[in-house]
Amino acid sequence: MKLILSTHNVTLTKSIEEHIMERIEKLEHFDRWAINARVILEHDNTQAPEKQFTVSMRLMVPGPDLYAEDTESNLYAAVDKVGKKIEQQIRKRQSKRKERKQSQASRSKRARQEAVLK
Repeated sequence: MKLILSTHNVTLTKSIEEHIMERIEKLEHFDRWAINARVILEHDNTQAPEKQFTVSMRLMVPGPDLYAEDTESNLYAAVDKVGKKIEQQIRKRQSKRKERKQSQASRSKRARQEAVLK
């Protein structure tokens, strides 16, 4: 998966980059069809201390892209929360797809059984 990392008023250190890569690898484990991830890190000194760091992530996958954003006082906590939000979206998408597949299978099975009874 390709990673596009942008920063605004944040110095990108090796540890921050590694932390983001760990989160992306976890997401890649859930959805192996992900094409790329765009992560934007922002620091705003004018905001309240508990809302200084904003992290937004867009995961490009076949179909609608997944997007999450979070604001925290700690950059690492914001990255973790955004990762969890994207993970929830992936799980929701997978469960919907699985349910749709199972309901189609049960409808076709019911139709076959009704055809046999006639």
